[in-house]
Amino acid sequence: MIIKEVKEHLINHVLPFWMGLKDDKYGGFCCDVTYDLKYNHKSVKGGIYHSRILWFFSNAYLTLKDKKYLAYADHAYDFIRNSLVDKEYGGVYWTVSYDGKPEDDDKHTYNQAFTIYGLASYFDASGNTEALTLAFDIFDKIESYCKDEEGYMEAFSRRFMPTSNEKLSENGIIADRTMNTLLHLLEAYTELYRVSHEEKVTSCIREMLDILAGKVYNPRLRRLEVFFNKDWKSMIDLHSYGHDIEASWLIDRTCEVLNDKKYTTKISAITKALADHVHSAALDDDSSVYNECENGIVDRKKVWWVQAEAILGFVNGYQRNPIRTDYLETAGRIWTYIKQYIIDPREGSEWFNELHEDGTPIEDKELAGLWKCPYHNGRMCFELINRKIEL
Repeated sequence: MIIKEVKEHLINHVLPFWMGLKDDKYGGFCCDVTYDLKYNHKSVKGGIYHSRILWFFSNAYLTLKDKKYLAYADHAYDFIRNSLVDKEYGGVYWTVSYDGKPEDDDKHTYNQAFTIYGLASYFDASGNTEALTLAFDIFDKIESYCKDEEGYMEAFSRRFMPTSNEKLSENGIIADRTMNTLLHLLEAYTELYRVSHEEKVTSCIREMLDILAGKVYNPRLRRLEVFFNKDWKSMIDLHSYGHDIEASWLIDRTCEVLNDKKYTTKISAITKALADHVHSAALDDDSSVYNECENGIVDRKKVWWVQAEAILGFVNGYQRNPIRTDYLETAGRIWTYIKQYIIDPREGSEWFNELHEDGTPIEDKELAGLWKCPYHNGRMCFELINRKIEL
């Protein structure tokens, strides 16, 4: 039974690894574990990393009802509140030193979004109203400083003055706006609305859904464009398979929480198309999912988070359209691939970060780091347990 198997993997493999990174001396969690399982306890500590860990342990408690996981969420929250939140100018630093001093004090919209996401789930788990207040403080900063007449901008200095967006740009270009930031801001606001029911959040959600439908989604190619200039002109021919399959279920979740029939009808055709296109264009023969396709050239390496999100995207696609039993079969084969290749069998480890096309790990990729955390694979476990779908 897949749910039993996933739950056992979560409890016996994923959770213990991240619990073992708790830093009792300096606060927060160790943010640097190399492929050879060496821990650097004096590496910088990231805002995104800690917000995702806060979200992870909060949802571990909400899903498994074991209070020991809430204690780890408390620990993550204390570090965010005491060390990552800028007490003078508001918002959250990009990174701090191992002992909690500002290291990179940029204020990126993506980072602020994940802090809201983590705080909202933590409020749900703990009932700590201070966390919800802090989430809305950051929400107000985003709405006041990170937005123009066309949507959300991304990169800012400590005082929320616009800067260049290197942190969320890749593939040789510097983007003013990105699909990635918009998607996860939508995700954060959805979680904030779910736990608070504050109506001021809903207008922002509707605006983002309109932008996704009207400016980000490419109906001809059935994909989300990735990098944009200020006028929402796509800057590169890039299909991010992982983001598209992730978006297919995250946006459906937004519509479910928003409970607006108009938007559900408007958006559902897009999310169905995203899942269908990834299923037809991005599967290897073993049903694992390729990383991306740039200028018609497929990047065939396998990335841990893409596989986790693909399972959720295809399970969600099946639940919304049960005639697509092929989605469910594909999700099952991806889980088989994960077990065979991505889950690290070594004692005290977790999931490999990236694999070569032949399934061997890329050894210069970390096991834990600023962008490698339990958000994607943990969420896959929580969602499968809570959705009660057998693969």
